[in-house]
Amino acid sequence: MEAPEIVPDIIVEEADAQELDCEQVNYFPPELVSCANDSVKSYHCYLIELERNFEYNIPLHHILLAVRTELEFNDENMAFDLEVESGNVTVKMKYVGEIKFPSEQVRLCHRFQITLFRVLLDHNLKKLDKVLNAFHSRHDLAICDYLLLPCSGENQNPWNIDWKCVNSVLFSHKNLWDNHKNCCIPNGFCRPVDAKNGLVCSCMLENCLVHTPHTGRVYCITGTSDILDANSFLSRKNGEDITYKQYYGQRHYINLQFEKEPLLVGRHLFPIQNYLHRCRQQKKRESSNAFIELPPELCYIIMSPISISTFYSYSFVPSIMHRIECLLLASNWKKMYADHCTQNVVIPTIKVLEALTTKNCQEKFHLESLETLGDSFLKYATSQQLFKTHQNHHQGLLTDERQKIISNVALRKLGCYRKLPGFIRDEPFDPKMWIIPGDRSSGYTLDEELLSATRKVYNRGKRKIESKRVADVVEALIGAFLSTEGEKAALSVMDWLGIKVDFVNIPYERQFTVQSERHINIRHIESLLNYTFHDASLLVEALTHGSYMLPEIPSYQRLEFLGDSVLDYVITTHLYEKFPGMSPGLLTDLRSAMVNNDCFALSAVKSGLHEHIVHTSQPLHKFIVDAVHNFEQLSLSSTFGWESEETFPKVLADIIESLAGAILVDSGYNKETVFKSIRPLLEPLITPETLKLHPVRELTILCQKEHYTLKEPVLSWDKGVSSITIEVEANGVAHKHTHAASNRVMAKKVAAEAVLKSLKERMVGGVNNKHVV
Repeated sequence: MEAPEIVPDIIVEEADAQELDCEQVNYFPPELVSCANDSVKSYHCYLIELERNFEYNIPLHHILLAVRTELEFNDENMAFDLEVESGNVTVKMKYVGEIKFPSEQVRLCHRFQITLFRVLLDHNLKKLDKVLNAFHSRHDLAICDYLLLPCSGENQNPWNIDWKCVNSVLFSHKNLWDNHKNCCIPNGFCRPVDAKNGLVCSCMLENCLVHTPHTGRVYCITGTSDILDANSFLSRKNGEDITYKQYYGQRHYINLQFEKEPLLVGRHLFPIQNYLHRCRQQKKRESSNAFIELPPELCYIIMSPISISTFYSYSFVPSIMHRIECLLLASNWKKMYADHCTQNVVIPTIKVLEALTTKNCQEKFHLESLETLGDSFLKYATSQQLFKTHQNHHQGLLTDERQKIISNVALRKLGCYRKLPGFIRDEPFDPKMWIIPGDRSSGYTLDEELLSATRKVYNRGKRKIESKRVADVVEALIGAFLSTEGEKAALSVMDWLGIKVDFVNIPYERQFTVQSERHINIRHIESLLNYTFHDASLLVEALTHGSYMLPEIPSYQRLEFLGDSVLDYVITTHLYEKFPGMSPGLLTDLRSAMVNNDCFALSAVKSGLHEHIVHTSQPLHKFIVDAVHNFEQLSLSSTFGWESEETFPKVLADIIESLAGAILVDSGYNKETVFKSIRPLLEPLITPETLKLHPVRELTILCQKEHYTLKEPVLSWDKGVSSITIEVEANGVAHKHTHAASNRVMAKKVAAEAVLKSLKERMVGGVNNKHVV
């Protein structure tokens, strides 16, 4: 039967294909971009509510997000947590309506947020003048255009925009005292104060941002001290007590003129950090260095009135907006996919974002679980398609054909063809790289790029992404669709990517007739498998080794090819569904522990299936006998396989896979039937509580955690025996072990196991003398 083309023309796989890292675009969501210069601008408004789960003496204020285009988050519960040192800040976002602002008011809002964020990011005024000068430049360029406005009032009504706070950016030093009429301090209590700007009302210093030219720093002023002035004493680090007047004279060569003027109470600005970063929460007491007393005459008022609560609340905004930007990009990818998809597939935007987020981002979620799931389905789907359509191909050819489809090189080409790299998130959020909305300076450019004839996105520049990352995202997207909408949805996204797979049942054409009972004990084997075959010749084929050369009976290799993929898939799916919410790394470790040759080989011996292998090889017979003896010595309660220091014959693992393939074909490609039959052979199944990591993996994790130096393994080969040396340097102690085995993988495992044991003993004993163990 001639096989249909399942790989598009854009995939041209070469045997020596090299994966090259290349520069890729970096997309920015069009919903947050504008180049219009309307006299009146209409904005869709969303209330960003901030709630924390820890006590702190500075309140949080809600913030109004105003965007030119309505955000399509109808399928989402827009809530997520930011991780701070003392606990979590929960962010909730809801749509509150539409509002129109005249262009002058929009420019005021832009100036306010540019000033606020520039000061929060830099903690000085060095870049602010340059950015504000660019604010008056060309208005026909695409810019990041949305508003972030402070809400006021006890109930923080979304329409109670704190315009006094927004107008604080217009603070001017001209005739501040003479023209001051709307004082917030009760009559008789306000008074003139000499600031660096000039004479100001004391109310203007209650909540303001000041710059101290003698240090170049900025501070938020919260009020005036009741007890301190220039003649008050302060304690220095060396234990010396001097007055503030003396301190400024000695340290800054400044002679304070207004000795009786009460000092201002200020504090350093809050740092803008990546609050999406996974961190170990530690409740820390706030440093006393956060607060400072300042003579008013040294303070140049930049913004007034603006409270410390505003600065505190806005310090979280870059992280909040970064998450919203990423969700919008994921939403744009969904739209791009929907334009080409004939099925009505509904997948949460956050699930797509998970598939687009690599582990490098160091956030709470990343693609590894979905990648593992997608990888197993992709392998299963393509294996089934190839098995059906290439019924005369042996295992080697089938494996080669599958590799052309699912290799990292092939998947990277497919992903690039579908413009995936621009959507991928592959590095931690850096607040310094965040685009301040309204900023027109030369720090960034946004170039329009078409995703399709009707859909556009913006490119904010080039970046390097490893080729494998693109392949990982392809697999993760398949896993995302599979986990939320099932196999049809996963096949649909594969089809969109360019991988054509059809699960229509194509009959398995048998080219031979065989009297099955003459070769194996069918009824007994069926009892072991708890499955009755419709076509017993499949069972014979599944147990026939290549050494048994009868022309009417093919070897098990084709069925092994199919069974390998279905076992990988059903076990991965079982783990993903059985333990929801597990960490991505844990799913990978569980899968590795259950889907491997040692595990399957032990299962074959434990169930007695090894006795039914059809072969004529004396060396193989001896190999199997030795393996059974080794198994009996282990006395294992499980089939994890890591404990054995001997290599099991591959044929033992192969027959578990070939039997799975035979049951899959015989049952009409019912994978649930396969798992129901094979699962008892693997019992007890591994759980997170019973998981034992592979020694090589456990050693790697231990070295990373304890900052030990794991050296490159030293490999040698002599007369069919592989020798590997593993060495770790820990606290000046070299832990080293060499093991020789016929199998390189086994040699490495045993050597790693010995080094692990040595490290653990030394960690318990606390011995740090420098020597080789």
